[in-house]
Amino acid sequence: MALPFLSSGAKKRDQIMAVDIGARTTKAVLVQKKGGQFRLLHFAVMASPVSERKLGKDLLVPHLKKVAQEMGNRSKSVVYTLGVADSMLRQTEMPMLPVEDIRSMINLAPKQYLQADMSDHVFDCALLAGSPLETSKPDAGKGPAKVRVLVGGAKRQMVQDVQSLMKESGLVIDQIVPSLIGPVNALEHAQPEAFAKESIALVDLGFLQTTICIVDRGELKLHRTVDIGGDKVTSGIAESMSITYAEAEGIKIGMPQDVEAQLTAHLSPLGRELRASIDFFEHQQDRTVSQVFLCGAAASSETFIQLLQNEMMVPCKSWNPAAVFELSLVPEKMNEIEQVAPQLAVSLGAAIGAL
Repeated sequence: MALPFLSSGAKKRDQIMAVDIGARTTKAVLVQKKGGQFRLLHFAVMASPVSERKLGKDLLVPHLKKVAQEMGNRSKSVVYTLGVADSMLRQTEMPMLPVEDIRSMINLAPKQYLQADMSDHVFDCALLAGSPLETSKPDAGKGPAKVRVLVGGAKRQMVQDVQSLMKESGLVIDQIVPSLIGPVNALEHAQPEAFAKESIALVDLGFLQTTICIVDRGELKLHRTVDIGGDKVTSGIAESMSITYAEAEGIKIGMPQDVEAQLTAHLSPLGRELRASIDFFEHQQDRTVSQVFLCGAAASSETFIQLLQNEMMVPCKSWNPAAVFELSLVPEKMNEIEQVAPQLAVSLGAAIGAL
């Protein structure tokens, strides 16, 4: 599932760099597709230059140059992901037409199809799994046949800012995609059987926010953002224990069992919000979520996973979005990949969609 609100229109490349700039860390991957197999050539996880989700060129241009240098300057083509604050996803029904025509209709009259005034946005779309594009026939009593469409969008100015940013960084923007799509793409590739046959929840534990996507037998049914992330948990621990933020972060990561009571207190609200999303889906669809896949930096902590599982009452586990990639990494990166892989779900998924 790829939703590039901007695409170069060029023939698909066999190699691309995907960049995910978060509030705290930047994740970048260099991926190649050869003979139907995805190959991870390089990756980097480094501190982000911004923490307030602003596109400050004075900081981001040198940062992107540094990212490209870390990637060995092996690819100028970039897929850039936009976070949930800078992009939107929505499901709607559209007349049964080719995707290109649906995309044009939404861009020409977004208010008509999305029930919101978004004239300053640009949009792209994808047919949802099971959409009857080829098999549905108009019903004389119900009007023209419809297809279910996932629509992604971003403000036109944001897209233009990213284009300008890439140009000044000496890079070529290939696609701009909503970050929510990345983990869904990656999970489909890494866990194809569960993705296609089960109702599963995909939770991305971020620094400022946490997102949950529920996929039902290959179809994205629900997505939601909760304004609780690692930053809020760390701040809560620091306040309750009267220690500095840095000390709280060190304990949270290195010795989570020592602050389990504080972690429980601050993770419980997040767990309840995620559980509420699952309850809503199960009530609406009459389907049971069988398991939860966790990604993001905190997904490497067994304590975090267990505490969230206690609240969500569904089996939870971390997953490796690079597990089915062929790894062509230098030795030090080979040693690092298993630990950092849960943080690469957005960038790996974005690369998969582009290739």
